[in-house]
Amino acid sequence: MSFEIEYFHERVLHEIESWPVDVLADYARLVELLTEYGPTLRLPYSRALGDGLFELRPRGRSSVGRAFYCFLVGKRVVVLHAFLKKSQHTPDRELKLARKRLKEVSDA
Repeated sequence: MSFEIEYFHERVLHEIESWPVDVLADYARLVELLTEYGPTLRLPYSRALGDGLFELRPRGRSSVGRAFYCFLVGKRVVVLHAFLKKSQHTPDRELKLARKRLKEVSDA
């Protein structure tokens, strides 16, 4: 049985859909791997950030994207937040927003 992808909010999906075509294509490929392998997907495609938060690491020639996600009961994956990286370091505000949303879906 494969994992099912959901989005925290429609805005998260719209953000991802606005990415450059090359990054979006890599994201689509990584989502396919994620639905197949779930939590066993590792670097360079996915990385665990602790406390149940993970990041999907799509890249292209033009930019690098990040999509934070978590796993819920019933083989569900929820994409909590996504953005395009503008530097090597992931901004704290992006991580804080993802952790806040993780808490919301975990408490629900």
